[in-house]
Amino acid sequence: MNGPGIQLTLAPALRLFAPPSRRADRVPTATDGASSLGHVVESAGVPLTEVGRLLVDGHEVPVSYVPQDGQCVEVLAVDRPQQVPGAPLRFLLDVHLGTLARRLRLLGVDAAYENEDIGDPALATRSAAERRVLLSRDRGLLRRRELFAGAYVYSDNPDEQLRDVLGRFAPPLAPWTRCTACNGPLRDADKDSVGNRIEDGTQRSYDVFAQCADCERVYWRGAHHARLENIVDEAVAEFGTSPGPASRPQNA
Repeated sequence: MNGPGIQLTLAPALRLFAPPSRRADRVPTATDGASSLGHVVESAGVPLTEVGRLLVDGHEVPVSYVPQDGQCVEVLAVDRPQQVPGAPLRFLLDVHLGTLARRLRLLGVDAAYENEDIGDPALATRSAAERRVLLSRDRGLLRRRELFAGAYVYSDNPDEQLRDVLGRFAPPLAPWTRCTACNGPLRDADKDSVGNRIEDGTQRSYDVFAQCADCERVYWRGAHHARLENIVDEAVAEFGTSPGPASRPQNA
């Protein structure tokens, strides 16, 4: 190792971001004596969105701290549940997380979703403008400085993704209150008022309907309701819910 250096230890949860050679405890890591600890951690492959406390020789320091030769640095993962100060807890999901977005909406969580690839700069700008936590599996996207906040989604399995996000942020749940298509609020709907938006067979078979206040999509307890209800029941059993969630029908 040339020049000054530190001993870097990543928390076990963060080691998947680093190459295998950097996953042990007290890995010798070169520094230049001028770069911040945040830069050093990102250079090791870890997005700062995933970093909790930083300890230098046992003392907590900010990401702006410049490590000195010979110091021991520990990089801890974010605490769970993670607090997001300064705004109501809302999410923005990139183009690859459509299923997760729909499941969060099913649980009443405010989850905006881009179903087209609008590019990293536009996503980061929207996160900042709307003060939304950006969820992504793209490490490069999570390193963009203009983000309001971000979080890496650790699995490519939708069930595990949902548990990861709910466990990390503990959002209040209000199942059946959001449109899974557009994220708008649902309201009770009279059968006669939605008759021109549903097929005759559906109108004859069901009596309870809801409609999105934004996109006017109609919902009822259709063939997929049991599967969706299972997703809701499991999430509420493990993570709880907000007081008095409305019960809404769902058609898909």
